[in-house]
Amino acid sequence: MQRIKSLLRIKHSFKQVAFVSHQQRSFSALPDYSSNDYLQDQVLVEGRAKSRAAILNRPSNLNALNTSMVGRLKRLYESWEENPDIGFVLMKGAGRAFCSGGDVIALYQLLNEGKFEDFKIFFETLYQFVYLQGTYVKPHVAILDGITMGCGAGISLQGMYRVVTDKTVFSNPETQMGFHPDAGASFYLSHLPGYLGEYLALTGEKLNGVEMIACGLATHYTLNARLPLVEERVGKLITDDPSIIETSLAQYGDLVSLDRESVLRKIETIDKCFSHDTIEEIIDALENEAASSYDVWCRKAVEKLKEASPLSLKVTLQSIQEGRFQSLDQCLVREYRITLNGISKKVSNDFCEGIRARLVDKDFAPKWDPPSLADVSKDMVDCYFSPFDELEPELQLPTALREPYI
Repeated sequence: MQRIKSLLRIKHSFKQVAFVSHQQRSFSALPDYSSNDYLQDQVLVEGRAKSRAAILNRPSNLNALNTSMVGRLKRLYESWEENPDIGFVLMKGAGRAFCSGGDVIALYQLLNEGKFEDFKIFFETLYQFVYLQGTYVKPHVAILDGITMGCGAGISLQGMYRVVTDKTVFSNPETQMGFHPDAGASFYLSHLPGYLGEYLALTGEKLNGVEMIACGLATHYTLNARLPLVEERVGKLITDDPSIIETSLAQYGDLVSLDRESVLRKIETIDKCFSHDTIEEIIDALENEAASSYDVWCRKAVEKLKEASPLSLKVTLQSIQEGRFQSLDQCLVREYRITLNGISKKVSNDFCEGIRARLVDKDFAPKWDPPSLADVSKDMVDCYFSPFDELEPELQLPTALREPYI
């Protein structure tokens, strides 16, 4: 108990750098994953003078996460937090991606094989790791070079420092696949300026590194070509002082400015259209704006919304709206409910249908059920947010030991 109190004192002494800096993490009993070399190699470890680096190492799969990877990350981070010889932790990806999200094809196969428990373990472990990182008592540096999508963003944006580059591509494309932005997305997206979070969550639109800096998702920007210098500098640090780490990251930073065509220059229109309470009102507002201003961007946004799962759109909007008033742990518990209720097929099979259409058969012609917004009832949406019955436990997070930030 004394150690926990000490860790919490350290945590609250850290300088808060940005709204997504010090958010939460979590612990839980894990399955006994295989310890063979192949699984170990999917998350590599580099030891530095006073730090450790976790390297996501499935480059041929764009570092997509599976259960063994998330479980290994969780165990590593727990042990590193307890080790007094480690001052801070770094995470990066191998190849051209930081992390493309969860290995959804593997998850799709689990569901088709009836392995619901294996599917559930992945998300339980993932969300617990997100909570662990969000409440981590040591400084954390995530190098988001390349593709950073879905839960790949979730496992990194909760940390203290997020370094982006000219190669960074961020998005939450889940509604296009019949799913919902998860792994803490309803927390960090709902805390973005204005209604930018609703826009990104519903359309799956991409942001580059400069845009991530501008809206607060990232803390530092550097050119991809400078990353070796950044890593060398940070790797030599013998400190647990966040201000020293921050100064070292800033040393190789680059001045940036938004492109003239950046979506962030549309923030007034985004706020005007995406501040509405329903998807139907959002689409009406965009169509009216397009008609009055002849804005191509508005028409493209409508097209994106009409390509997505109607049910996922309504579930996602409510999730983001609720996230604006909740802490990270509350968001993760709600996202876990949405995930398990969604794949139970009690209401729809849109997740499997979306993966089939986009990533398996690649016909890009999903047959959404329900097929239109008008067919999505309030009861259908409410089902996704419903607490589990007594036979299905809720997501367990150690909030008594690891207090979440609001």
